[in-house]
Amino acid sequence: MVERNNTRYILRTAIILLLAFSCLALYVVYLQVWEADRLAEHPLNRRAALAEDSVLRGSILDRKGEVLALSPNVGERRYPYGRIMAPVTGYLDDTIGSTGIETYKGAELSGHSRLLGRLGPLAQIFSSARGDDVYLTLDAALQETAYEALGERRGAVVMLDAESGAVLVLASRPSFDPSDIQAQWDSLRQDKESPLVNRALQGLYPPGSTIKPLILDAALENGVTNSKEVFDCTGALKVGDSVIHESHGAVHGRIDVEHALIESCNTTFGSLALRLGGKKLADAFRRFGFEETAQGELAEAAAHLPNFASLGQGDTAQIGIGQSTLLVTPLHMALLAAAFANDGVVMKPYMVERVVTPNGITLEQHRSEKWFEATTAARASLIHGFMEEVVQEGTGTAAALRGVRVAGKTGTAENSGEDHAWFIGSAEIKGRKVAFAILVENSGGGGTEAAPIARKLLEKLQDD
Repeated sequence: MVERNNTRYILRTAIILLLAFSCLALYVVYLQVWEADRLAEHPLNRRAALAEDSVLRGSILDRKGEVLALSPNVGERRYPYGRIMAPVTGYLDDTIGSTGIETYKGAELSGHSRLLGRLGPLAQIFSSARGDDVYLTLDAALQETAYEALGERRGAVVMLDAESGAVLVLASRPSFDPSDIQAQWDSLRQDKESPLVNRALQGLYPPGSTIKPLILDAALENGVTNSKEVFDCTGALKVGDSVIHESHGAVHGRIDVEHALIESCNTTFGSLALRLGGKKLADAFRRFGFEETAQGELAEAAAHLPNFASLGQGDTAQIGIGQSTLLVTPLHMALLAAAFANDGVVMKPYMVERVVTPNGITLEQHRSEKWFEATTAARASLIHGFMEEVVQEGTGTAAALRGVRVAGKTGTAENSGEDHAWFIGSAEIKGRKVAFAILVENSGGGGTEAAPIARKLLEKLQDD
């Protein structure tokens, strides 16, 4: 009897130990396989930090091989473009941590690729004495042009390849010097201008009239208007206790939807939003991806969308002109422009093109992928044509460039301070379709403040 009890006890203990060991083994596998990427890229990962003591960190380069970040010696980091590229490259510091590409591709840059990261301590056996190089889709010359065009004003500029999603420009101002972040840390954090915020990805702004192409697309899709309908603009639209006015007191009179977009007629688009109503407006914003955010190296802030189902008439009309509580990022407005330039298709935006070892072996190569289909090719073509007329004869003439078909939409977004200036659009130069969004904080009209920046970028692209 005693022997039988002992046997049962030993068997029970063995089963418990086996289960415990199995759970531990499964957890280790989970960490090494499913969580390996996240842990390897975490800015507080001490293993990655210790690797810097013995590995010459890889370089960050633009699409043409221009160096954006490099390590002449172990433990030393230099940023040739300084503030211009800081929102993209980020910074690297033993105490503060890292941001930007320095974080997102930190494992590869420090010689611990994602594959090696799954080997844990064994990775030390296979690690190189020099980290991998990371090539971005950005064009350093275009980025510099955008940064300088903003001048001393706060704002952001985004330009991307509409057919692939490759980001060519991601400029934000004010910025910071990433070469000695620790010495500036306290002053940067206390600066009311928020230089550490990447406005292209994290800035949220009312889109103003740049949202009107989306409203027109929704109105055409739902049959609440057609391209021939004529509206009567008296200069004001009264909705309940609120009134929507035309900019500068304009009165457009009888105007069709094409010229309503060209002249940015507020009363027409307020009326279209009222016809659509909350449910159809919500569907339009969903179709254009405003419920989604770019991930990975493009850590985009989520758009602030109103509760469309509970919108009153006044707020519904305000959505038609890009006001109310609607807030969006410059990146997403560039994607909106890309949809009309690319037959209604929005490609997933990306900024890391490839990762290359010190021996020249390509470890990673990005493949473009479709993100969503925002509208039909027919409606995209129609509205894109209207946007070309905005630049030829409407509010966006400051972006016009001889020999180039430029499409665009201006925006002047009201907020608590001075108006924000917007310009979104697209152009085809040397066989490449590019889309862009320009936001200049508290500077006035989009046609006078933001559109000229687009022209400078397109001129640079044309001369390149």
